[in-house]
Amino acid sequence: MSTPEERPRPVDVPLIQIGAPAPAAAGGCGDACGCSGGDEGYDELECGLDPGLARLLIDAGLDPVQVEDIAHLAIGEDLDGGADVTTVATVPQDAVATGDFTAREAGTVAGLQVAEAILSIVCTDEFEVERHVQDGDRVKAGQKLLSVTTNTRDLLTGERSALNLLCRLSGIATATRAWADLLEGTRARVRDTRKTTPGLRALEKYAVRCGGGVNHRMSLSDAALVKDNHVVAAGGVAQAFKAVRERFPQLAIEVEVDTMDQVREVLDAGADLILLDNFTPAETKEAVALVANRAALESSGRLTLETARAYAETGVDYLAVGALTHSSPILDIGLDLREAGV
Repeated sequence: MSTPEERPRPVDVPLIQIGAPAPAAAGGCGDACGCSGGDEGYDELECGLDPGLARLLIDAGLDPVQVEDIAHLAIGEDLDGGADVTTVATVPQDAVATGDFTAREAGTVAGLQVAEAILSIVCTDEFEVERHVQDGDRVKAGQKLLSVTTNTRDLLTGERSALNLLCRLSGIATATRAWADLLEGTRARVRDTRKTTPGLRALEKYAVRCGGGVNHRMSLSDAALVKDNHVVAAGGVAQAFKAVRERFPQLAIEVEVDTMDQVREVLDAGADLILLDNFTPAETKEAVALVANRAALESSGRLTLETARAYAETGVDYLAVGALTHSSPILDIGLDLREAGV
């Protein structure tokens, strides 16, 4: 695996970003293959992935070296230093097959290029990829998402690792899409938190973007969020805000508040964003009127799909939903080998 020092600088992700799915691309091993685009100028990535695939990952806001590392980790965990004994025993070494990644239920897709990256790590021969949909697309049950033609043993060995991430990311995108649809027509956007799976934050936040959501900060260093424990440690909400502003004047600062008095306090102090923690819709509406667009407002706590619209219609800018990344069920996707001659 690459060390942080060896990795390229990842694509900058602003504090508030509404991501768009990367466009599909063609070219490579065959006319329908997406694994190789022959792009120039990517040697500096020091990435073992095909340049065309690396380009697609970059366009999606992902670090291809990090994706490659995750792919190696997933495959290494599955093989555990050995071989896929079932596949080796049942499949001829030179067999070639086409497999279709197919949605078993309706949802929103995310992670197709991540699945391709995993397969590219496993495949000892060239493989052809046919993309039927793009990340961010809504799909129906039974719809083909991605077709891969390659050595059958390799395809089956990489199947579960590819599906684990594809199903996970698509589940997050699907859950996010449900929130985004509910908020349509209001100014509010649903956005994630740092409640992500260790090592998968960039991928899970990408999935949120595919579902129509907005990313909050990617790390503790790219923006400040003053929470209740910081307030206690600093001796007050205004004191905590002032300390961060003086130490890191270039950063946006969001402050969590529990009462209307704290809203007034941090607003006067100059907070960029105010997090309304466990406010009711009525209290939220009062806070929106008080702030009057002098700072962005985010609702957090007590949020469900049933109450989302009520909060959005108060005029807040964001609804913070940690469940997008920590509790979303997977989207059921499977890999089916085509019968000979099909």
